[in-house]
Amino acid sequence: MAHNELVSVTVVTYNSGRFIRRCLESVLGQKYPNVEIIVVDNASSDGTTDILELFEDRCQIVYNQENIGFAAAQNQAISLSNGEWVLTLNPDVLLMPDFVGPLMTAANADRKVGTVCGKLLALKSNFEIPDKARVDSTGIYFTPMLRHLDRGSQEIDNGHYLKHEYVFGATAAAAFYRRKMIEDVAIDGEFFDSDFFVYREDADVAWRSQLFGWRCIYTPLARGYHVRSVLPGNRRALPPEINMHSVKNRFLMRIKNITPDVYRRNWFSITVRDVMVFGCCLLREHSSLKAFSYLARNFRRALSKRQEIMKRRKVSDEYMAAWFSYKPVSMPAPKAPKMAARFFSRSRAASR
Repeated sequence: MAHNELVSVTVVTYNSGRFIRRCLESVLGQKYPNVEIIVVDNASSDGTTDILELFEDRCQIVYNQENIGFAAAQNQAISLSNGEWVLTLNPDVLLMPDFVGPLMTAANADRKVGTVCGKLLALKSNFEIPDKARVDSTGIYFTPMLRHLDRGSQEIDNGHYLKHEYVFGATAAAAFYRRKMIEDVAIDGEFFDSDFFVYREDADVAWRSQLFGWRCIYTPLARGYHVRSVLPGNRRALPPEINMHSVKNRFLMRIKNITPDVYRRNWFSITVRDVMVFGCCLLREHSSLKAFSYLARNFRRALSKRQEIMKRRKVSDEYMAAWFSYKPVSMPAPKAPKMAARFFSRSRAASR
């Protein structure tokens, strides 16, 4: 393990007073010795800033005058960071003391790894660890309907997900990104797309990173806990603004990243889901109809980003299509290098 490499932990807060103290304490308690912490607060009004003041001697803290959104604030924090690796962290995450170390070990196993994720377990809303452990995320995957889901979400943690594996991407609640990859996949100077504002920005980054030939590795040795507020099936409990961004970003992500071959293979599933989404907005979730007017106004900008992404794409149609499945796709890593090499050799093929 390279203990001399600086790791930057970037946290965006917005009315995070319930969680932020214990979150930062868990970062400061890491066994890995070389960590810097950057916190960007998006104009919290719940007392979060009073708590952050207690950490100003140990963290770099920026207080924004308005809520610029998670994506833009994370970009802001990343621009202030100095580490070769950046750990984006939600304020409702609690890290075990040996979280960063295993991430670094896994990261150095493969020079094409641009993202590393650990095993997140579910945490109660009061920031207490439940008696019965449930999985929160072991990486994200995409279905043929273009839904991105957390691998293992809400499953009882019975000792599975114990293998190092290549997965599609990581949830930004606790994602470990290589600086070189951040710089490589940035579009118009942005790593996270600020047009997303909040939600799905991590899936967008994961998709783009795969297109550019970067890999994501999951290590079960890095363990933490996360309060998951957004789950499939609980849309009615979420603020209307969050649901609107969810709809908007589903289509933004597709406009930017989908290749013709992936669409051709999955067009029926995609269409079924689109009809469901639009029907829900039309009949029940009227506030989310604003997503479609936003897409119409900003279509040219999204198309411009798509053109840049496709121009820089490095992987084959077959490689990308293999990731879209109703069951999570993963490949052994790095203990089965021959299998992984066969899988990823397709990424080196020329794009059709």
